Amino acid sequence: MRRFASVACAIVVAGVSAGIVACTSSERALENRQWSDSFAFRISVDPTPPRAIEEAKYKIVVQDKKTGEPIETGEGRIFATSKDGANTNDGLAKGKEAGTYYGRLFYPTTGDWAIALQFRRDSTSKLERVDWIQTVNNASGPGT
Repeated sequence: MRRFASVACAIVVAGVSAGIVACTSSERALENRQWSDSFAFRISVDPTPPRAIEEAKYKIVVQDKKTGEPIETGEGRIFATSKDGANTNDGLAKGKEAGTYYGRLFYPTTGDWAIALQFRRDSTSKLERVDWIQTVNNASGPGT
């Protein structure tokens, strides 16, 4: 009986621990962090991960790499290419939050996509680029 109580206690502790981890996970854990020569980027996408045949909204928070100050007057674009040559792109729109920009991509196919972000402080500055791979899942909803 005592052994059963110990096993039961261990199961309860494991369950509570998993619950605490699930409840304390933050949006930051889902952010993609990238750095260029001058900028630090925090990139998130909704939905996470993006799905084919659905719009994916990217939120990009840009800070000066050295000072940590938000970049308020920047401009840029986000774009992607699939393994089979499909392309999608969008210019970044300034958000209400300090140093925050938004872009939308539409993925017509699933799989791994090569994503790139180009950004500059203002129209007189050089464009800086960061790249990563984004997995796009199957579409959700009726007929999938």
